[in-house]
Amino acid sequence: MTIRETGLHPVTEVRAGAAKSVFHFDVQGSVAKSTHAGLPWLRYIRQRLPERVHFWPFDGWTPPSGRSVIAEVYPSLWSRGFPRGSRTSDQHDAWSVAEWMRRADVEGTIPQFFAPDLSEADRAASAVEGWILGLR
Repeated sequence: MTIRETGLHPVTEVRAGAAKSVFHFDVQGSVAKSTHAGLPWLRYIRQRLPERVHFWPFDGWTPPSGRSVIAEVYPSLWSRGFPRGSRTSDQHDAWSVAEWMRRADVEGTIPQFFAPDLSEADRAASAVEGWILGLR
């Protein structure tokens, strides 16, 4: 039985609308295989650099100063807002995320994205399920 069949939807999936769950394999737009292939690398990073990396929001909603942050992003939040130029779709997605983060850094707005507007119940669920950086 899938999460969709149970009627339970992660808060992030509901809020993002088109974002795909990591449990939906072999469907159009699926990221499940890539996500699951990357999990061992995230574990490797956590084991090797526990004092240098903050896994957001699992390690807390406010990253400590001086730590690198690993967070989930959803390129569609920004890629449509930038001209694609000669980039491939994947290149444009990566560039769009990097450009959005660069601009947010210059504007000093990155901290507000670590504090999404969530009810206490949704914040508690998302601390376990995960959240997408930049999703309101």
